[in-house]
Amino acid sequence: MDVGIVSYGAYVPRYRIKPEEIGRIWGVDGKAMGKGLMIYQKSVPSPDEDVVTIATEAARDMMARVPDVNPEDIGAVYVGSESHPYAVKPTATIVAESIDATPAMTAADMEFACKAGTAGIQACMGLVGSEMVEYGVAIGADTSQGAPGDALEYSASAGGAAYLIGTKNIIAKINKTLSFTTDTPDFWRREGQPYPLHGGRFTGEPAYFRHITSAAKMMMEAMETKPEDYTYAVFHQPNGKFPTRVAKQLGFTPEQIEYGLLTPNIGNTYSGAVPLGLANVLDHAKPGDRIFVTSYGSGAGSDAFDITVTNEIENYKRENAPTIERVLENPVYLDYGTYAKYKGKILMSE
Repeated sequence: MDVGIVSYGAYVPRYRIKPEEIGRIWGVDGKAMGKGLMIYQKSVPSPDEDVVTIATEAARDMMARVPDVNPEDIGAVYVGSESHPYAVKPTATIVAESIDATPAMTAADMEFACKAGTAGIQACMGLVGSEMVEYGVAIGADTSQGAPGDALEYSASAGGAAYLIGTKNIIAKINKTLSFTTDTPDFWRREGQPYPLHGGRFTGEPAYFRHITSAAKMMMEAMETKPEDYTYAVFHQPNGKFPTRVAKQLGFTPEQIEYGLLTPNIGNTYSGAVPLGLANVLDHAKPGDRIFVTSYGSGAGSDAFDITVTNEIENYKRENAPTIERVLENPVYLDYGTYAKYKGKILMSE
């Protein structure tokens, strides 16, 4: 039984802040910092936006593109994030209610740093493939945190994407998925702490690069493929520098990662990073295109996917919801004071 992507939707807040504006406050050359990270602006959620609203917007766009799918046939909803608004109260139930998928379904919040969204896709694949449910929804979304003045503040942003996984009218068949996981503590946030801590350069080696390259090589060995067999590739993107470097190490070209690399213009959306990159690739994909995807989550693990776009994408109602390019139109730029207020870094007195 073929299991794959039936539909998708994405959302990124329209507000932006540039590295030079952040650096201006902290006495740092923000432009140089942004150039080093390959991040030239990042998205900022407005005060009334959080993971629930971002995930809901993405899920509604996903459903708008498949008007013939009955929401009551959705048997599972998983929302992956490391910035759920409630410590005790699931995001997934709210999103499920918003797309009329309740009550006969299972729902849960997932957390594995930045790969929680792709972990949700894997879970949905298992449920759909075993015929326990007809459709599953997997969402990766975050309003990521960075302490004031920390290097993370130049990258941590907001956005997310939703995927409907099923067996009927699939626009992209998931040929295989596999994972590579270890206990590598490169990034963490303790309960009650507002901002995460990280291991600096340790987050690159042995964390990000080891897991991405290991999962990617395992996938190509399993599928007996080479980088040139793929039309597109999407890698986790905490900045623009890491995915560009790992793609080159693995043998992928800049042209293959072009559409999937969004971080330079929107920042690191954490759990939303790979789902958003894949969404932009699907916005441009044609039948027969093959897509290589590898996510990464600190702590640490990578999920790899081998995907083939089907002929069904020609019948897919992509125009029923905004493409990524349209979502990113007309940004509004903020000064640091407004950004800090929107992100809750400045609290109003009673």
